[in-house]
Amino acid sequence: MTPRRVTPRDMARKGDQPLVSLRVEDLMSIPHLEEEDPIQPPPPSWAEKYDRSLDGFTTVGLTKPRTPEEEDDLVSRFLSGLKKLFDPQENWTFCQPLRLSLEYCMKCQTCSEACHVYLASGRQEIYRPSYRAEVLRRIWQRYFTPSGRLLRSLVGADVELNWQTIARLAESAHRCTLCRRCTQYCPMGVDNGLITRELRKLLSQELGIAPAEIIEKGAVQQLRVGSSTGMRPSGFRDTIEFLEEEIGERIGRPIKIPVDKKGADILLLHNAGEFLSWPENPAAFAILLDAAGISWTLSSEPLGYDAVNYGLWNDDVEFARIAVRQARIAKELGVKKIVIGECGHATKAMVVIADRVLTGDLSSSEIPRESCLPLLAEIVRKQAIRFDPSRNNFPVTLHDPCNLSRAMGIVQPQREILKAISPQFRELTPSGVHNYCCGGGSGFAICNSYNFPTWRHKVGARMKVRQVLEAFAQELDPERYPFKYVCAPCSNCKGTLRDAISHYGLWEKHRVNYGGLVELMVNAMADLDKPFIDFEDFH
Repeated sequence: MTPRRVTPRDMARKGDQPLVSLRVEDLMSIPHLEEEDPIQPPPPSWAEKYDRSLDGFTTVGLTKPRTPEEEDDLVSRFLSGLKKLFDPQENWTFCQPLRLSLEYCMKCQTCSEACHVYLASGRQEIYRPSYRAEVLRRIWQRYFTPSGRLLRSLVGADVELNWQTIARLAESAHRCTLCRRCTQYCPMGVDNGLITRELRKLLSQELGIAPAEIIEKGAVQQLRVGSSTGMRPSGFRDTIEFLEEEIGERIGRPIKIPVDKKGADILLLHNAGEFLSWPENPAAFAILLDAAGISWTLSSEPLGYDAVNYGLWNDDVEFARIAVRQARIAKELGVKKIVIGECGHATKAMVVIADRVLTGDLSSSEIPRESCLPLLAEIVRKQAIRFDPSRNNFPVTLHDPCNLSRAMGIVQPQREILKAISPQFRELTPSGVHNYCCGGGSGFAICNSYNFPTWRHKVGARMKVRQVLEAFAQELDPERYPFKYVCAPCSNCKGTLRDAISHYGLWEKHRVNYGGLVELMVNAMADLDKPFIDFEDFH
């Protein structure tokens, strides 16, 4: 079916009918996938309560206004927030790049052909990276420029702002994973990812509209109890004891995990989701760093054992509070530097974006901050540990987390490691800085409310599933090739891959599994008596 033509003005259209309705047969095809379940409609009871008028899905769960006064209040607060975005005093962090990105778009649509969401959706108009930016641009012109106020449609200022425009923009802002592949390909450097992120900020800070998992149960909970997972310091210390027991059973010797060690060289910050969903990952880190003789520590302080900072995606205020506290913990421990574990967005948040708020004795010149990948590559390069590549003699491919590769340029360390320890390593196509997002970026991996997981599986992760199946195309037979591994050195990406592999049945059909990089490294350690990876386990 040819995608239905939708214009920016349609965002203001009244009524419950979605602008587009997705069907599996209209989506991008996935080679080697024999069959696929259809997209199920949401429960009829949702129609009265939640707005789903963008594409039939919701992740913010915006309830419909009950009175004209509530509608007017939404519009008033949105316009107030939009005015702040373009005020250098109110938005000193991102005002200039936002204004330049909105003004310099040539509408060439190069960005669309780079966007995995647009391509996977079957080229639906509403998923073009430039579509929501154009809507925001026309609203700004209509309400804040003299020509727009006087001439409106004659100068393109033709998008009316009503509560349904806001509802659709709120959902549209959460159909982009902020991977910024569109920005990479734009000949003018227009950053549609930044525009989307600033729109999210407006909605979160001014209207309180955001996925509950990212703000209420994410950043706010992290500040309140210590971790976005809800794990308190006492729970963290119990988890460390459990990990030490697990390590002893796996490798046959005890390892003491250092916690709150003053004066250590490195403060290691993990995404706390690793402790709960993939405890083998922090366990593998402990085994590697111990074997390499590296001085390191974890922290049991609230926020000090969870590198996550979901403010990065939706809210400058929550972001700054978390970043400053984490840097202060490192200062109090007297460590030489902060190293972020396998988590792409946490690395970008702490290593790059935090530069805007960490100054003086917390600046990077006083306490350097870096990804774990260069440190892990140095262990291999200096032969600090003896590895036996034959222990990883199965097909392995690498998913590059967008925040590590495209946003930060960390491309070679992980490849240096894999080429040394995995004889059947092969690249995805494309890879490196050109890689496609996993589909769970910008917090989507943890957004499991309403019917959003269906959109994430069918559209968000679709390109990644296609890439993985193509990378293993010659080894899909589960009898001849009983184990294949997608290495994803990022907690967020692992969660998306786990759910996508489950949704499409790739473990049962083709024995495609996933995991981090350090698990592969420990699995290849020559001094261990048995494999670290359980080849029959998918979780």
